Amino acid sequence: MPFFEAARLAILQLRVQKLKSFFTLIGVTISVMFLIAVVSIVQGMSKYVEEDFAGKFLGVNTLNLRRFPDVNTDETEDVRRAWRRRPPISVDDGLAVRDALPAGARWAIQDVTWANGGSVFAEGGPQVLAQAATPDLFVIKDLVIQKGRVFTEQDDHLGTDVVVIGTEIADRYFPNLDPVGRELRINHFPFQVVGVLVKQGTVFGLSLDRQVIAPFHSHMGRITGARQNLYGVVVQSPNPAEYKGIEEIVREVMRKRRHLRPAEPDNFTFETSESALSQWLTIKKYLVLAGIALPAIGLVVGSIVIMNIMLVAVAERTREIGIRKSLGARRRDILSQFLVESATLSLVGALLGIGLGIALSQLIAAVSPLPAAVAPWSVALGVAIGAGVGIVAGAYPASRAARLDPITAIRSE
Repeated sequence: MPFFEAARLAILQLRVQKLKSFFTLIGVTISVMFLIAVVSIVQGMSKYVEEDFAGKFLGVNTLNLRRFPDVNTDETEDVRRAWRRRPPISVDDGLAVRDALPAGARWAIQDVTWANGGSVFAEGGPQVLAQAATPDLFVIKDLVIQKGRVFTEQDDHLGTDVVVIGTEIADRYFPNLDPVGRELRINHFPFQVVGVLVKQGTVFGLSLDRQVIAPFHSHMGRITGARQNLYGVVVQSPNPAEYKGIEEIVREVMRKRRHLRPAEPDNFTFETSESALSQWLTIKKYLVLAGIALPAIGLVVGSIVIMNIMLVAVAERTREIGIRKSLGARRRDILSQFLVESATLSLVGALLGIGLGIALSQLIAAVSPLPAAVAPWSVALGVAIGAGVGIVAGAYPASRAARLDPITAIRSE
């Protein structure tokens, strides 16, 4: 029997025996639905963490030279105390790193603190994330200006008290006004707003739209206390291939400045997207495995149901099989007919599960903070699972049908 004819008969069975078909498909449908939904949620979280967190907070192809990691979760108190005993990262360290970098690499020094904001239009409100930085920070962190401009090397060199602000700061302190050219006070010190960043959103609950960035050598450097202890030195490689070489250059500079012997460990930290996200990548791996393994239990149940339904179908169609074999149908024709029918039934269930899984993941994303992104490989896996379960579950019933004696089969009622 041709493949498409067998598939047509399988679809006809769905229409004729709706209740039986429903119970045949439900196990595969539910399993594939949860597979797609779980993988979509994990994929969405992964995209959020790896792209938004890495790009907005740490930077792409970027290392952050710091006294100790800013992103840490499970270190012991002894480790934390050892970190606090490390010498601070100084401005001279940053300048030494800059002088050692090859052409094409970008560099910025950065200091951060929480501060109070204010303007003649509004006072109070949540604290602002105040940053003193050199101009290349905007390029390294891919900070795009919505209105106005960024500050320049000349602004930084002259120590001009200008500031670029986030959208939340603009809305809070300049309601229904254009903030560019107006005065924003940070810890009661006046800065002129020269630019507004595009909306950044949040990263791990931290609103990046509450940040303000001013030239490092402006009064903002005194507000953050940059001369005592830098938040960090940010270095960006021009491409991934050069990243490791640049990392080694920075390590060599810092070890020489700290007079560290070869056997002594670094007393500074390179924080990168890979190091900060290493724990997330481990969690992601287990979540994906769970998302595949748990629906597999339902697939086992579904395959048993399909096998039983197909055995019933063989018993009900014994006379039909006998007639076909007496008219010249070969064993492989009967075998392929029932295998295709079983695979088609299972595949229809998988397709329904894929559709429901995508809908469920989008619903979860709409009513909760969990993001969702459908992974193409999970859809392909769902289709493969549907066809595979049908073939495996239908193998024994198809083999049993193919072995029937035509005379005995014709006599059956």
